[in-house]
Amino acid sequence: MSHNLDITVGDFIDQLSALDQDAVMRLAVNPFFPMSHHIRAVVPGTDQRGRPVVYVADGQQEGHLPPAVARRLTWHPDTEAPRRTRRGARPADLDQ
Repeated sequence: MSHNLDITVGDFIDQLSALDQDAVMRLAVNPFFPMSHHIRAVVPGTDQRGRPVVYVADGQQEGHLPPAVARRLTWHPDTEAPRRTRRGARPADLDQ
C-alpha cells in the first residue's frame, strides 16, 4: 500500500475485495459535519503533472454519516455519555 496521502487503484481494489461485493458504495465527506453522499461516477483523468488519476465524482447527498463510521474514520472521538445522577441527589447520597 502507498505510504503517502494517495491511494492507488490497486490499493483500493485490495481493500474493496475484502468487503461484501453486494454492499452499496457511498462517499464519506466533511469531517467537521460528516455526511454520506452517493457516488455519481468514476472517471479516469490526469493530474497537473500528467500522471494518471481516477476521480470518484460526488453525487447527491444521502444524509448524515453514521456516528460509528465517523469514529472509524477518526473524524469523531470515542465518547461516553456523562454519568447521570438523580435530580436533587446530594453527592453523599450517590455513594449509598
